[in-house]
Order: sequence, then structure tokens, then C-alpha cells
Amino acid sequence: MPFISINPASGEVLKTYQAWDADRLESTLAEIPLAAEHWSCTPMTERATLLSELARLLRESSEALARLICLEMGKRITEARQEVEKCAWTCDYYATHAASHLAEEIVITDAARSYVAYEPLGAILAIMPWNFPFWQVFRAAVPILVAGNTVLLKHAPTVTGCALAIEKLFHDAGFPASIFRTLLIPVEQIPALLADDRIQGVSFTGSVNAGREVARLAGANLKKAVLELGGSDPFIVLEDADLEWTVAQAAASRFLNGGQSCIAAKRFILVDDIADHFVERFVALAEALQAGDPLNEATTLPPLARPDLRETLHAQVGASIAAGAVAVTGCSPLKGQGNFYQASLLDRVLPGMPAFEEELFGPVAAIVRVPDEAEALRLANRTRYGLGGSVWTADIERGERLARRLQCGMSFVNGMVKSDPRLPCGGIKASGFGRELSYHGIREFTNVKALWIRGPMPSSPG
Repeated sequence: MPFISINPASGEVLKTYQAWDADRLESTLAEIPLAAEHWSCTPMTERATLLSELARLLRESSEALARLICLEMGKRITEARQEVEKCAWTCDYYATHAASHLAEEIVITDAARSYVAYEPLGAILAIMPWNFPFWQVFRAAVPILVAGNTVLLKHAPTVTGCALAIEKLFHDAGFPASIFRTLLIPVEQIPALLADDRIQGVSFTGSVNAGREVARLAGANLKKAVLELGGSDPFIVLEDADLEWTVAQAAASRFLNGGQSCIAAKRFILVDDIADHFVERFVALAEALQAGDPLNEATTLPPLARPDLRETLHAQVGASIAAGAVAVTGCSPLKGQGNFYQASLLDRVLPGMPAFEEELFGPVAAIVRVPDEAEALRLANRTRYGLGGSVWTADIERGERLARRLQCGMSFVNGMVKSDPRLPCGGIKASGFGRELSYHGIREFTNVKALWIRGPMPSSPG
């Protein structure tokens, strides 16, 4: 079955890619053990040099790569450029810090010398989504690779052009053959890959249901797994927040990437004192967004990546309205060419409605009204998800106390939730487990090995 790349803004077929047959896959897998052995012995200084060269190539090719991202998944050109730059920044970060993040840790014991070493596991399968077709790959792959592992990328079929471009970047930067490979295989091949002894782990970003299956397969084969799944991040606004600035940040977080981001704010939990003002200002910002070709610099509302994603989103909106949510603005697909959906606001959202319980993966904001901070926290945590969350208040100590009590992997005070190579990224509950980025992420796919050395053997008596 071929992989078809389609422009979400126009419906135009960009290119068709033939999936690999069994022989092509086996020949690639056969190269992995020797490549992994050689790469694990490559000095860290050499790995870091290659990452620096990769960062240079990303910046040098930024415009062409950003255009490819726009064409394949519909991201706005300005955001696509930012995505490429973030990949380059992450390469720079690990080129500088990987050695210290993986340094041996001396531990004082009864041995002459004892320490903890971080050693690579081998080949890691990276199963990545379409919504950030470059960043999701680099966020996972760079720490995995610089730790001495190799990477096999199974990318979303709709962004195959991006997948192949990423592979070419690694090769052009000078990474040895088979250190980073893109596999053009259907999803049905994943169980066999996870059972293959030549693969030692899996990093997966995607839906909760798919993540459960990947975790099941990894567990059945005793393979290490890191899962970054969905999110329904709360955005708590307290009565003392600077509303004009906070609403602007709320709109930026909700409508980034057309609302197609796991860590985007999705449930806006507002104390009653400021709710009406917040909603009024939010509506104005949402209605000012301009749908159009994502390659056009003036476009501020891109299309959704696929028609079925738009259909799912609209069904969730319709079911929430039927359950009592109020459609304040938008809440319908845009007519005409492309997978466009109006920037939308649902007010009076309550637990039990799809807009509260499910992840809305598109430009729809859910407004939840509460009487006070205590109820805001209760409803923020009343979700199966636990990826990120934010608190907005003039009282920083109050915000930090509340952020500490959010049940999620990333809590922000007066700032949008975002991934940063200096901080660990990941969630709890149905949002997954394990961490990417920072020193936590680089150690996920390593053998944390204890070494104990006695010293000279004691002399025998006599």
C-alpha cells in the first residue's frame, strides 16, 4: 500500500511513495547490529561534532524544510520556520551538554572504586506523529543518538517527504550509514519490529489507544518504552491575573499549529469574577484569525492535517453542544477547499461533555467556569490526562503552590506550556510515561550500570 502525501489546504496530491517490501526491510535491519556496535564506541566528541553540523544544515536549509512542512501537514510558514530552528537549537544543546549528562557518577562504597555508567542499549524504534513532523523526531532522536544508540524512524505516512528529508539531513551531516534510518513500512509491521531482537526499545508519540498497544507490545517483549500521548491541558485563570495579556497568551496556546498540539491549552478554567471579560476578549481574538494558505505570511488559521481529523473534531463539538455547552463563536467547518475549521469557543463546558473529557485536536477552546481556586484545581485534575498545565495569577507564590498540585508532567506559571531541551518533557496518567529532553531524556534509553572494583587482589597466605 503506497503512502500518499496530500496538501491539507488544497487537497492536491503532492507525491506517492511506495512502501517497502519484506526484503527491503530485512536488508535494513541486517545492517543494524554492526552499525550499533560501531556507533556505541564512537567518542562523544565526534558525536557532538556531527550534531553541530546537523544544526548548521538545518539552519542553512530552513526555508526549504519549512515549506515542505507546510505542504505536507498544513502548518503556517512562520511556525514551520520556528520548528526547524527548534530542532537546530536542540542539536546545539546536546552537542554542548551530552557529555556532562552522561558522565560517570562516582559513588563511595566499600570498593576501591565504584560508579554508575550510562551505556547505550542499541537500536531504538521511533514511532512519530504528523503534527510536528520535524520537531517530534528531533526531540526523540537527538538524545537517543548522542547517547550512542541508533534510530529507526517509523513516521506518519502523510509526512513521508519530511521523514526522508530528515534522514538525508543526518546523512549529509556525516552520521555513519544505518545510524538513522527511515522505514517506509505500514503500521501492521510494528508488532514484528518490537519482537525483533535487533531492536532494544521504542519511543512513541501519538494517541492514547495507539500508545496502549505499543506499551503492550513493548512489555510482551521486555523492551524499554517511552510514551508521549494525548493531553487536555488546563489553563487556570485566577481573579488577579492580568487579563489582557493572559487572554492573548491563551489564544496563542490554543490556536498554535491550528490547535493540533498535545501540550496546547484546551480547557480554560476561569474563576467567575473574570470569566465574562475573558470570554469577550477571547472571542475577539478568535474571530480575528484569518484562514488561508499556510504558505501565505498573512494566514493566521491553518487547515487541519486531514479531513477525518476535522470530522472527528466537529463531532466532538456537536456532542458537547447537545449536552449543554454554549457555542459562542465558530463551531463549524469552513466551506470550500481544504480541511479548515473555524476558530471556535465553547462556553459552559462541564465534566461529562466531550469537550471536557476528550482531547480536542483542533482550533476549539473549552471554557469551564468555577467559583474559586479550590474548584479550579479539582476540575483541572479531573481528567484522565496529565501532560501539562498552567496557572495565571499576579501572585507568583500562589501560582507556584497551585502549579505544584496539578497532576501533570509539566506545570507553568504565567507562561504557555512548551517543550524546551533544558527541561524534561512528558506526562503521567493517560498522557504516557518516561521523559524526553534534558538529562532525563538522554538517560531513558541507556543501561544505568553499576560498576564495583575491588582493587588489587589480596595476597595468598604462606
